[in-house]
This record gives sequence, structure tokens and C-alpha cells, in this order.
Amino acid sequence: MFIRAYLRASTADQDANRAKQQLVEFAQQHGHIIANTYTENVSGASLQRPELFRLLDDAHPGDVLLVEQVDRLSRLTEGDWKQLLGTIKAKGVKVVALDLPTSHMAMAPAKTDSTADAFTARIIEAINGMLLDMLAAVARKDYDDRLRRQRQGIEKAKDDKRYQGKSIDQGKHAAILACLAKDMSIRETAQVTGTSTATVQRAKKLQEQQSAS
Repeated sequence: MFIRAYLRASTADQDANRAKQQLVEFAQQHGHIIANTYTENVSGASLQRPELFRLLDDAHPGDVLLVEQVDRLSRLTEGDWKQLLGTIKAKGVKVVALDLPTSHMAMAPAKTDSTADAFTARIIEAINGMLLDMLAAVARKDYDDRLRRQRQGIEKAKDDKRYQGKSIDQGKHAAILACLAKDMSIRETAQVTGTSTATVQRAKKLQEQQSAS
């Protein structure tokens, strides 16, 4: 059994090797050394992972694919995740993630098979598969939620910018407020101050917001 560590970060300015020592120490605690490390900077939402697939090409049945967290392996859509998982299973590779404690048993030395041991191993493998799927789904949801919040923030910023428009000259702003204080209409105020009605409305709205805060 070879331990093959996979390290990933989303962007080039992030340190993909950040968790390397943690994986090394984890392997040592279980009586193993890491045979090879595969590192790349690529989005977890992309299936275009040259280093990950190089790892799988190098791997043999029974080898361990070691990751810090399941989301280092996948923030994929359901279809892409099933494709990747199918490749992993076809290679006979065991996934071990530090945030999936039940997977750690794959690091234990192999025992001579008995009926009970074989049954237990199959049960644990089934549980690991279920939990791995669940964590991959959670990682994808977290990714989708972050994208949605980013889009909402961008749209709000655009809306605020459209509303604010050009900043109002401070001198004209004071003149507009003075006219409004005299109960002049928006149109009259615009004519007197030499501004547009939209500028007068912005000044009035700004004053109302400041008074309310």
C-alpha cells in the first residue's frame, strides 16, 4: 500500500502546500510515510485536475489517496463527482480524509481475512462511501452559496452606484437644502440652483437618510 497525498488550492496566490506537514504527520502516526505528493492550484469545482489524475494513473489497487479535507478533492457538481468517484473506485484506491475519521481505518495494517473481518470491512467501506458523498455534496453547496452571495453583493453594489450617480457638489448641495427648507418645489429648486431635478431629489433623499440615522 502506497500513501499518495493530494494537495489543492483554488488560486495561484494561495499556498497549496499549506497542509503538507499535517498530512506527513498524520501518515507517520499511522505507521506510514507518504510515497508521493501531488500538488496543484485549481478550482475544486473543476474536473480539469492534471495532478489528481496523474495520481490516479500512478496508483495501484489498495493505495491511499490522502487529503486534508474532502473539499480539497471535490466541490464538483453531482455529475462530475460521480465521474471522479467512478475513476477512483475503478483504480481500487481508498480515499482517506483528515475530516472523515471513519476513513482513517484504511491506514491500518492489513489483517488476515476472516469472515467477520471481511464483513466489518465491507460495512465500513459502505459507511465511508455514504459519508464521502455527503461531504462532497456539502462542499458543493458551500461553493454554490458563496457564489450566490458574491453575485448578490455585486448586484447590490451596482444598484447603489446607479442610485448614487455623480456626487453632488457641496456648495450646490447646501444651496439645494436651503431652497428646500424654504418650501420651494423640486423644480423651482433645480432652476434656482442650476441643477437637475434628479440632483435635487438625490440631495433631498440623502438628507432624509442622514436625519433618520
